[in-house]
Amino acid sequence: MPSDARILIVDDHEDTLYALESALAPLGYRLGRATSGDEALKQVLRGQVGLLLLDVRMPGVSGLDVVRYMRRLEQTQHIPVILLTGFGPDHELTSAAFALGVADLVMKPIDPWALRTKVRYLFDAHRRHLALEHEVRELRALVKGHGEDHGDDHGNDHRDDHRENPGEDQAAPTTRHPTLPHPDARVPLQRGQGAHTEELEQDRT
Repeated sequence: MPSDARILIVDDHEDTLYALESALAPLGYRLGRATSGDEALKQVLRGQVGLLLLDVRMPGVSGLDVVRYMRRLEQTQHIPVILLTGFGPDHELTSAAFALGVADLVMKPIDPWALRTKVRYLFDAHRRHLALEHEVRELRALVKGHGEDHGDDHGNDHRDDHRENPGEDQAAPTTRHPTLPHPDARVPLQRGQGAHTEELEQDRT
């Protein structure tokens, strides 16, 4: 969320807009205003809206219609919305609002202190959430880039090793071992050994 993000107040009554602006002025946030649902959507789609204070019942596009449209778009679906109603408790309205992910439903007349507390919490929490998402995206990009560089280094190392040892990819020469004699092969007699053998043969006869 940009540092110049603002809180957009949407109501079709001028006196209500003035009262809400006066209640939120002590927070020091930038404030914007819209007097219809159509105008509110145009401002939200331009960006730089960090929170929406939205009247439920307005001519034409209602507050709930605005929220339904916002929740369909990725760029606006996480913007916190506080719905304002002056018609007292309404179970059907409450169920529909929270089903759409509305952060809170506030009854008129507004308690300025309570409204400031809600707005400060939601606006700051949304800002921290967006900052964290930004950090996560940067970290993922850094890790991805580091992984690609690391992979290139490994590839270069492999190619260098291949050049330094060109013979590794060639088949190793076959080592020829000397042929051993068969166990039955006669060993030549040493000098004098033949005469002794003949004497033994004569003794047997």
